[in-house]
Amino acid sequence: MPKPDPALLDPARYPFRCAIETRYRDLDSNLHINNGVFASLLEEGRVRFHRASQFGSLSGDPELTAMVASMGIEYLGESYFPEPLDMHVGAARIGNSSYELCQLVMQKSDVVAFASVTLVCMKGGKPYAIPAEHREMAKPWMLLK
Repeated sequence: MPKPDPALLDPARYPFRCAIETRYRDLDSNLHINNGVFASLLEEGRVRFHRASQFGSLSGDPELTAMVASMGIEYLGESYFPEPLDMHVGAARIGNSSYELCQLVMQKSDVVAFASVTLVCMKGGKPYAIPAEHREMAKPWMLLK
């Protein structure tokens, strides 16, 4: 994944923010938050985003799910325990059966990571068109221009 567009590193563009606590067990031998832990931290941010926005509820149909199809992470700085991570999340694109979320991770005022995640709407084990009401729910959660 190439370095992100500098505009995507502006936390003011993201409609959702949450703080994720770091844990001592997340450290690597250099006393940084381990890069392998970031996938889990990003997942926590996406879950909180979906719960807050109801964007990931997929219209309340229990047969509809959203699955991660791809994820790219750019590590742009170091992060440490015990400071929390500020997770900024916004929808970048909504396609026919998939959507892309961008996630900006900061600690104090420093950017430490950026991720782009594509999720696919699934039903019966196959891609399924995102329902119209889901698209409408997504509008306030898009990245700001």
